[in-house]
Amino acid sequence: MKLVVLDRDGVINVDSDAYIKSPEEWKPIPGSLEAIARLTQAGFRLVVATNQSGLGRGLFDMATLNAMHDKMHKAVNQLGGRIDAVFFCPHKQDAGCACRKPQPGMLQDIAGRFKIAPADISVIGDSLRDLQAASAAGARPVLVLTGKGEQTLKSGGLPEGTEVHADLAAAALAMST
Repeated sequence: MKLVVLDRDGVINVDSDAYIKSPEEWKPIPGSLEAIARLTQAGFRLVVATNQSGLGRGLFDMATLNAMHDKMHKAVNQLGGRIDAVFFCPHKQDAGCACRKPQPGMLQDIAGRFKIAPADISVIGDSLRDLQAASAAGARPVLVLTGKGEQTLKSGGLPEGTEVHADLAAAALAMST
């Protein structure tokens, strides 16, 4: 099995420092949904792993988060793609949980549930914490320059072996050819 784990905000959809708090605010990055469809059609399983502290902060509720993800699933499905699962951490940054990236817990959970070695998973993100979580879990870190990606690249300190692509479409093209 080929498995790709995607961060959500800044990779699939446009990010906001004020958080994405409703389905109306959830807007795909141009080419990202087509990239997911390309990976699906190339035989990859896709999982979203996202920190969603807005839930823990009370900025939105579980029904709203589900509505955002429903919108994402439908948009991907219309293009012939599929997201197999969405994992999220609802905790605030200071909660000390094992699931909030940069901790590897969410990625370890995904590897266990899909019965795949972490070394066989590519994790695509736009922030250093996505890449650190991938590295800590033993997965392959991939940085996209959308969202916070350009700033992440400029700041340096990327885990060894991090691949860098302009966006999810470029990463999908490289992985599927």
